Amino acid sequence: MDWDELEADIRACGACRLCEKRRQAVPGVGDRGAEWMFVGEGPGSEEDQRGEPFVGAAGKLLDAMLAAIGLKRGENVYIANAVKCRPPHNRTPQADEIATCHPYLARQIELVRPRVLVALGRPAALALLDAEISIGASRGRVFRRGDTPVVVTYHPAYLLRNQADKAKAWEDLCFARGLVQELAGQP
Repeated sequence: MDWDELEADIRACGACRLCEKRRQAVPGVGDRGAEWMFVGEGPGSEEDQRGEPFVGAAGKLLDAMLAAIGLKRGENVYIANAVKCRPPHNRTPQADEIATCHPYLARQIELVRPRVLVALGRPAALALLDAEISIGASRGRVFRRGDTPVVVTYHPAYLLRNQADKAKAWEDLCFARGLVQELAGQP
């Protein structure tokens, strides 16, 4: 599937129970040839209304996090979620929902071909690595999804509730930036 077919398929999807309560599916947004791909867990209520990932308070924080490492939404950055439909009451997506939506995320990764994947939270890490991990224990390590390195950090919504961990997320983004520079052969 090309981008248009993929996004149309995502918007029409009825493969799991998440489609029952959604307003609309939220495929992803950004530079389709980006070096950086950020993956969250799933749309919240504002994302469900607007059809774009990370547009609420967590989205504002993500934009600030990107700016802090010299990135900007839509410029060399693609943003997607593990699941494309809003889980009821903003609950965490369940493993079977992540698995059902996984082919869409996998195709997005194939099309973008990012230099690095950044998993924002545990559900995103599960979707990218097909393994349950602890964010705290996984920070500062490079995982792999095929040939693509994966860096794991906290979800911006978590950081809004746990301000003390913002410094850790900053370290993770700096680690990812260094990895991208190393892969690009830059000092």
